[in-house]
Amino acid sequence: MFRGIIASIMGTKMDAALAFVRERGAARPRDLAERGIPPDYLDRLFRRGLIDRVGRGVYAWPEAEVTQHHSLAEAARRVPVGVVCLLSALRFHGLTTQSPHEVWLAIPPKGWAPKVDYPRLRINRFSGAALTEMVEEHPVEGVTVRVYAPAKTVADCFKFRNKVGGDVAVEALRDCWRGKRVTMDELWAAAKVCRMANVMRPYLESLV
Repeated sequence: MFRGIIASIMGTKMDAALAFVRERGAARPRDLAERGIPPDYLDRLFRRGLIDRVGRGVYAWPEAEVTQHHSLAEAARRVPVGVVCLLSALRFHGLTTQSPHEVWLAIPPKGWAPKVDYPRLRINRFSGAALTEMVEEHPVEGVTVRVYAPAKTVADCFKFRNKVGGDVAVEALRDCWRGKRVTMDELWAAAKVCRMANVMRPYLESLV
């Protein structure tokens, strides 16, 4: 009888794990642990052929669309007020070949920054117009991901060039311009929003 009770409990939690993956589209062991479900159930479901493993520690519902921007979707779920910025925004817009190991997010000066294992977050504090202007919204895996527009991302890279590197900022500007992703008016507007007009002026003038 005792074994039957244990089996029943395991079955219930296994069903809960399966339902969670179906609802979310994708999940990591940590997600189950936070809900009181043994994290190894994801691997059990995978071995039974009920879910797919799409990456290290990432499992997905077979019919779910898990994209290359999965980490951005997860970040948006956990930090709805955040805006994808800097290296992660460059990557999203295809303006760099770098693949950052963290999701770079901009949040308000006093915004709450959760500590999570996945995705790894690189929190940056933006304020005023630099936080709210030139934000795009993109649907990713059923989640609205907020990302700074290409011109704003370039200006941010100049503003935070001590973090991302001056060469990264200059190369992003050139790639953005050559790829006709922005207009000069957009670049100037972004430079003013970020208070980088004087810094970016010689680079912008060299483009025309």
